[in-house]
Amino acid sequence: MNRLCVTAWLSLALVGATPAIAEPMKVCVPQRGIWETAPPDLGKQAGIFSKHGLELDITYTQGAGETLQAVISGSCDVGLSVGTLGVLGAYAKGAPIRIIAANSTGFAETYFYVPANSPIKSLKDAEGKTIAYSTSGSSTQIAAMALLDLYGVKGKPVAAGAVGATYTQVRSGQIDIGWATPPFQLDELRRGEIRMIARASDVPDLRKETVRVQIANAATVSNRAEMIARYMQAYRETLDWMYASPDAIKLYIAFAGFSEESVRQMMAEFIPRADLQTDEIRGMAESMNDAIRFKFLTAPLAEAQLSGLMAIPKAR
Repeated sequence: MNRLCVTAWLSLALVGATPAIAEPMKVCVPQRGIWETAPPDLGKQAGIFSKHGLELDITYTQGAGETLQAVISGSCDVGLSVGTLGVLGAYAKGAPIRIIAANSTGFAETYFYVPANSPIKSLKDAEGKTIAYSTSGSSTQIAAMALLDLYGVKGKPVAAGAVGATYTQVRSGQIDIGWATPPFQLDELRRGEIRMIARASDVPDLRKETVRVQIANAATVSNRAEMIARYMQAYRETLDWMYASPDAIKLYIAFAGFSEESVRQMMAEFIPRADLQTDEIRGMAESMNDAIRFKFLTAPLAEAQLSGLMAIPKAR
């Protein structure tokens, strides 16, 4: 068999092994560089999504509120890491969205910090102070409000945008208390440039809840259910790979630009694999109570409404 024939045979074999044309899928991802929202980009680079016949078109947003609106409008098929309370509120008002996965459970990763020279020692000192969150309707907004409520102080929650933008505003004195998710600002914490004063998981109820979810447009779930199932299968495989493979950590460091020390500290102390489980929305009763308390809902959703909201594909 000559070289031309061998090349042609190999080409045909490869075509038969994978889908000839990957199905395009638009994914909105808040906060580029965060470990929790990295699976689409890392899985795409590793070829995991293409293995499942998907070509991801990834758009990065400033936060969950922007992501939620993009999915509602249909400009994105799927949105990652959207605050559960914001989703409940939008769905109750008729937004065409469905929950297709849990994204983060337990809230151990989000923390709040101040500059090293700040007089604020804890959130008990936050009376009248500005405290950052990303965007309206985000889980970080809920964390900020819940922490102020826990400590019985009246701070001033401020939408500050992405993690990097928040850090700039804190260092310039525009905002008193910043928010972050590791590995963001772990190097600055180790160098003593900033001090951590609270974690979202300090609020007991939030430890039980799935605080962020993945959502899809209702039309996408109805018309492209098989695509959503393949996407979730690829997403689960990507998460397993991210926690098991040294290659994944190297790829993430190249993608996000953090030190290996910060990435390993993040995985050990802030975001264990179990917190990123995708198959169960936990603490829904507590989430609805919080949604009412923080005025995302006026009343709990009925059982039929909750059933209509859920569209989580079963793991294969």
